[in-house]
Amino acid sequence: MTTPTTLPDGVLAVGGILDRIVDAKTKRLEETKRLVPLARLAKSTSRSTTSFAGGLRGTGTNIIAEIKQRSPLKGIICEDFDPARIAEGYANGGAAALSVLCEEDFFGGSLEHLGAIRNRVDLPLLRKDFIFDEYQIYESASAGTDAVLLIVAILGDELLSRLIRLAGELGLQTLVEVHSGDEMARAAQAGASIIGVNNRDLTTFNVDLETSVSLVAQAPKGAILVSESGIHNGQDIRRLKSAGFSAFLVGEHLMRARNPGSALAQLIAEAS
Repeated sequence: MTTPTTLPDGVLAVGGILDRIVDAKTKRLEETKRLVPLARLAKSTSRSTTSFAGGLRGTGTNIIAEIKQRSPLKGIICEDFDPARIAEGYANGGAAALSVLCEEDFFGGSLEHLGAIRNRVDLPLLRKDFIFDEYQIYESASAGTDAVLLIVAILGDELLSRLIRLAGELGLQTLVEVHSGDEMARAAQAGASIIGVNNRDLTTFNVDLETSVSLVAQAPKGAILVSESGIHNGQDIRRLKSAGFSAFLVGEHLMRARNPGSALAQLIAEAS
């Protein structure tokens, strides 16, 4: 797949795999809009939601446990992939919230996975995807999610602010993801109240927990801080807690386990 020559309005080119993912998502979105016009979709967005932020404010170890089948770098991560069953295991293992990978072409995800999970567990659900269009916010609300991921690297300032605002109007919260000091400043300017620091550089896929530690001081006062990626043990979590993080998004470490729910419970015990 080639790098797109024309990006959607407000979307930033960053190079590498991110541009390829946005290109694939743009093409899928065009077809989805044709099949389900926004006017029809908007009629199905009125519903109650579970507070994603509330799930991250607990006094214990607040893990956002991720459900994903594969990644562009690692290939298949979970062979026996049953999203609803994995979600139930996470709920029993003590997850504060669930992150559901919904990107189709590179991660093997689907909004249908999110819907199946919503029917089985009451935990707050995050739609983890590559979101850059207002249609996707309405789509998320209709699908049963409680929060959406917004990646600052691919969103211009005006678009980022607009998506945060629309999500709030539809009763959704936003996890605004950053990877640098500049992106942290842009997230704060846009009004982000839940900020995730991705320890994985999405252009190189290199992972370094020091990314989280180094950006804490630049976070806006009062923001809920989530450290994402590269978390493998209780020691990692204790270090990040000490730095100022209140929640931790963990995916691959759990998804590679024979029993992800038990692996989650063990990780929480190690971090205590």
